[in-house]
Amino acid sequence: MTSATACPSEPLLWESGGTSRIPFAVYTDAQRHQRELERFFYRGHWCYVGLEAEIPNPGDFKRTVVGERSVIMTRAADGAIHVVENVCAHRGMRFCRKRQGNQTEFVCPYHQWSYAPNGDLQGVPFRRGVRQGGKVNGGMPADFDPKDHALTKLKVASRGGVVFASFDHGVEPLEEFMGPTILAYFDRLFNGRELTLLGYNRQRIPGNWKLMQENIKDPYHPGLLHTWFVTFGLWRADNQSELRMDRHHRHAAMISTRGSMGEASGGAAQVTQVSSFKDKMQLEDPRFLDIVPEPWWQMGEKMPTAVMTTLFPSVVLQQQVNSVSTRHIQPDGHGAFDFVWTHFGFADDTPEMTERRLRQSNLFGPAGFVSADDGEVIEFSQQAFESKPQHRALAELGGREVGDTDHMVTETLIRGMYRYWREVMEAPEPVSDTPSETKS
Repeated sequence: MTSATACPSEPLLWESGGTSRIPFAVYTDAQRHQRELERFFYRGHWCYVGLEAEIPNPGDFKRTVVGERSVIMTRAADGAIHVVENVCAHRGMRFCRKRQGNQTEFVCPYHQWSYAPNGDLQGVPFRRGVRQGGKVNGGMPADFDPKDHALTKLKVASRGGVVFASFDHGVEPLEEFMGPTILAYFDRLFNGRELTLLGYNRQRIPGNWKLMQENIKDPYHPGLLHTWFVTFGLWRADNQSELRMDRHHRHAAMISTRGSMGEASGGAAQVTQVSSFKDKMQLEDPRFLDIVPEPWWQMGEKMPTAVMTTLFPSVVLQQQVNSVSTRHIQPDGHGAFDFVWTHFGFADDTPEMTERRLRQSNLFGPAGFVSADDGEVIEFSQQAFESKPQHRALAELGGREVGDTDHMVTETLIRGMYRYWREVMEAPEPVSDTPSETKS
């Protein structure tokens, strides 16, 4: 759908001057979306591309994306992990079509240029021409050097078995990008244990990609929208909780400890006096709530049962009781994104724990008992934004300021994300708006 909003060179109107009132135009303008891709996905940021466990052997590869650019995560013969752009250096074809597999080289079907797993060009048909009738016809120029025509190589960083990449080779170190607060929650989940791949869910959501970042920075809705969460005590406003951000307010962690099931009483009674609370709701299979605390949950004196971490702009890291996964946000235009869930476990899990993780993963994904709700409300929100692009959304629960809290009755994380969004999007253009790419 084409929007009639102002072009990105014209400032947006932010009511009250802060970020508690978000113009619908941030979700509906195609030109502004292109600016976001350049400034958040292709420059100055690390983006999630996958898990080392997805490519355990030499020759393994996985096709994925950074922003809207197709990339390939590979493991070379020496075990090193590389990420290269899925664009042939010859005529620009997106040559890799398989989602994942194992092969020792990548060959573009158009003209059969071949590349090593690290992206180096290693074969050019008819490079020295074709001998015919005592002469050589064609061939590449004498000064043609394969070293100058590798695939575009991204900078790669891996921590705890999680792989990130950036087109910007001048990007800050991954640990600095996360910052110490968020890094602590990252290391809690990815603490060096070998990861094991359990499976995927994939869905396409007709909404702006930022709405999923917002959704996982929004502790207001889980105890109201999600019947499962509020009825079974997994995530609701009376749970012991806290919200934490990095110093830029771009990344966040929502931390919660599961409360009791059933109806709240006393001063907390309003928590279950909502339409989403179903006091007579019962499980056909009670094993969905077979929750076993794990030692790695411990953080100091606290034992969170759920930590939802958003790394801006590309990924959500989920621990919801025993279910753990990554959720990869893959934009496709301003009004849609693909959402890929990678469910994993740990090599030292017992068979019983693996079954428990798989069973609890049914809470999430496109048809999850919980997550199906999120995709639907994002779609309905986008429809409204497109129909009324000059309006604005309100994010003023808990006030209009930005800061960490020890409760969930706030939209501070959303305000924080848009404070960062404005800083980057409203900054003057650099000398060149071309991302820092290299082939070396």
